[in-house]
Amino acid sequence: MADQSIQSVKRALSILSILRNHSEGLGVTEIANKLDVAKSTAFRLLFSLMEEGYVQKDSETDRYRLGLKLLQLGNEVAKSMDLRRVAHPYLKKLVDLTGETTHLAIYDKGEIVYIDKIESSATIRMYSQVGLRAPAHCTGLGKAILSCLPEEEIDHLIATKGLRKFTDNTLITKETLMEVLREAREKGYAFDEEEHELGVRCAAAPIFNHEGKVIAGVSVAGPTTRLSKEKVRQFAPIVKQVSRDISRELGYEA
Repeated sequence: MADQSIQSVKRALSILSILRNHSEGLGVTEIANKLDVAKSTAFRLLFSLMEEGYVQKDSETDRYRLGLKLLQLGNEVAKSMDLRRVAHPYLKKLVDLTGETTHLAIYDKGEIVYIDKIESSATIRMYSQVGLRAPAHCTGLGKAILSCLPEEEIDHLIATKGLRKFTDNTLITKETLMEVLREAREKGYAFDEEEHELGVRCAAAPIFNHEGKVIAGVSVAGPTTRLSKEKVRQFAPIVKQVSRDISRELGYEA
């Protein structure tokens, strides 16, 4: 069953690749021939892709072409790449100012996704990697972003993801989480006090686009053996200023 599902996904992706080279569109028979599958199989795959918006059908010619959903996804990727280009020099600046590892992350369905990172030159470093995901409710980056989102978004996160406990410091109730988020919203930055991973502290601040919407977060993080509670709180205003500089370059006006 799993093999069949994987095969279907591969065939669906093949259809998108095929249509990419045929802006005028192709009929179901032509697509089936190029895939070397039965016409019924091609039709079933096309129907699924149409339902999700990845493919559209011309009602006059019965030809299929790429859908607008792909344009939307492409725009999101482009925005992330542009964000990285703008933010990267500021991540370097933050490393120079603090001596600790810096991260850039976006928010996606209750999780943060690391899209850039500059490593500290210190001997002891924290483990993180571009492309990895982490829960929003127990990370500094996640809480910095969540603090700028409406309460309904927090409710949706709790309903779909829950508030999983990772350490004894993890916030596992809506009441405690909302209290921390309110404080983060007032101060403009958030902390991770070993809430996701023991031995790691973090200070993070949100990044806004030209429309005033939170789109990402920037952070400085390091091992608790080097980054004390006092020190991470000294770094927080620096992280906040860097996030403001990035936001301003993206067109945000406070």
